[in-house]
Amino acid sequence: MCGICGHSGQGDPQVLDRMLQALVHRGPDEDGRFRDRGVSLGIRRLRVIDPEGGRQPVTNETGRIVAVMNGEIYNYRELREDLQQKGHRFASRSDTEVLVHLYEEEGEEGVRRLQGMFAFALWDRERDRLLVVRDRLGIKPLYYAAIHDAAGDTQLAFASELPALLEAIPAPAVRPQALVDYFRYLYVPGPETIYEGVYELKPGEQLRLEQGRFHVERYWSPQSAHPRQRLKDKAGAVEALHGLLRDTVRAHMVSDVPLGLFLSGGLDSATLLAFMRQVAGDRIKTFSIGYDHPADQSYNELDRARSLARHFESDHVEARLSPDVAALLPSVVRGMAEPFADSCAIPTYLISQLARNSVTVALSGIGGDELFGGYPRYLGIRSSAWYAAVPRPIRSWIGHRVAPCIPEGTGGRDPWGRVRRFLVDGAHSQAKQYVRWMTFLPREWERRAFDEDWYAASDIGDTQAERELRFERWVSSDPADRASGFDLQTYLPDDLLRMGDRMSMRHSLELRVPYCDHQLLRFAQAIPSDMKYSGWRLKGFFREAVRALLPPEISEGPKYGFRIPLARWLREDIRPMVRDLLNEATIRERGYLNPAYVRWVLDEHDSGRRNFADQIYALLVMELWERERRSASVGTR
Repeated sequence: MCGICGHSGQGDPQVLDRMLQALVHRGPDEDGRFRDRGVSLGIRRLRVIDPEGGRQPVTNETGRIVAVMNGEIYNYRELREDLQQKGHRFASRSDTEVLVHLYEEEGEEGVRRLQGMFAFALWDRERDRLLVVRDRLGIKPLYYAAIHDAAGDTQLAFASELPALLEAIPAPAVRPQALVDYFRYLYVPGPETIYEGVYELKPGEQLRLEQGRFHVERYWSPQSAHPRQRLKDKAGAVEALHGLLRDTVRAHMVSDVPLGLFLSGGLDSATLLAFMRQVAGDRIKTFSIGYDHPADQSYNELDRARSLARHFESDHVEARLSPDVAALLPSVVRGMAEPFADSCAIPTYLISQLARNSVTVALSGIGGDELFGGYPRYLGIRSSAWYAAVPRPIRSWIGHRVAPCIPEGTGGRDPWGRVRRFLVDGAHSQAKQYVRWMTFLPREWERRAFDEDWYAASDIGDTQAERELRFERWVSSDPADRASGFDLQTYLPDDLLRMGDRMSMRHSLELRVPYCDHQLLRFAQAIPSDMKYSGWRLKGFFREAVRALLPPEISEGPKYGFRIPLARWLREDIRPMVRDLLNEATIRERGYLNPAYVRWVLDEHDSGRRNFADQIYALLVMELWERERRSASVGTR
């Protein structure tokens, strides 16, 4: 795991140094630089594979091809053996060196043979070509900015994180559309970022800058992995899944440094632990966190995690937390580097900190829900197909008259909020329903949540309609497949994987996600919905497939994850901080939010009438981000 950066052209030689300094947390062990007439490449390295010999940048035998990489190539040993048989000579045992020889042998097509999580930059001196590539599902980040000169040529800067990229380009403006989308979705959807002219390379994309000409193309997409034939033999599918999971976990455990697992009481991490135990020669290190406060016990996972640790005889480390949230939040916001309001970033930050005390690499169950149907909303969208048989005027009446009488719920697994949302949106198309379920601006406000003059003066597009099209254009017509496909393209890379990468790397911890393997994804997409949700249960097929491997209370238990008692924190622990940061004078000074909206959300939540924890957390994070951004701007003058 590393942080990479670079830029084309000559430029100020100190730019690369500043970029690397902003990435120290991603690679505290060593740095590397390469400068040529057309490009500068930089790397901050966290030693994981070949700690002593795997320095970067790497070159091929002639020095014509140079590369830096963030991530891991899990099939590098097989690729290395194949390339050696074709006459290539290796100078190290590192996985990164495979890239230059594979490119030398197969050109840009070689990326299709890689299995892993990666973002890399490769310089071909002979062709004057800079190639920047991101892995298929977007596990590893890569940001870039392209600057076009008067002659029509393009200069490029890129980096693993936004603060490093900002060291190489003129200070960009904040993008109004990004602000609106952030409050809608709690994150800024890629490939755009919070800044004008700054982009994130999409999952499965490669960027080529050759002789001043700039081109981006897709080499893989989730749609392209969708199989033509669906699985029919359940017994055969179970056997195939076991083989795939065993191989995937074995590949993800390749490491020359200590390795562990984030362990919740849920199905995904428990299954990883079961397969890790099968393939590991040593005891597995596992990590869990919980909460001390009596009111927060419904969020605790420690008893189930502890039971799993005993069952699989892992070396288990747990922590009961009473975090100083007010002191912690600025560090979390700083670590994400752009507005990001999924509050699971807090426990991810904390468990990464806990794990880094004893390991350098940790596995996580991110992606299991998207692949195997783990979200209640997937059953909801399946149910909507039947609910559509009810005449629309009746569904509309229920949405307007009955649904508002249903409480929203405040607990970690309270179903009432889901029922309410289902009925409120029941008169709409499935695409609109699903997109609205993933939207956080209250229905009463939406556009009115923003300052009227600011909104009118900004070029705000209808990203809701764009997302509905993405849902409808998925390769399968099955509603649950469409929902999963939508999440694979949006929520997984832009929220979960972004959060996992940033929060773990703040502590120089490499986080690996075995469920985000493209071969496992292809298998999961071959499972028909009736099998995937067998018995109308979330992960029905997956539960049956792993039942024999796990204790019954785990294989049959409810969904768990890294959740926090956010609603209570906002009403009690950090209420003074919220009221201080979100005062009316500050909101007016920022200029883009309607102060009446902010007052209403705070009052409704404090009174207990509504649960607006997510919305308030989004407001809080935005204000902390604004203060961090303005402070950094003043510090560079």
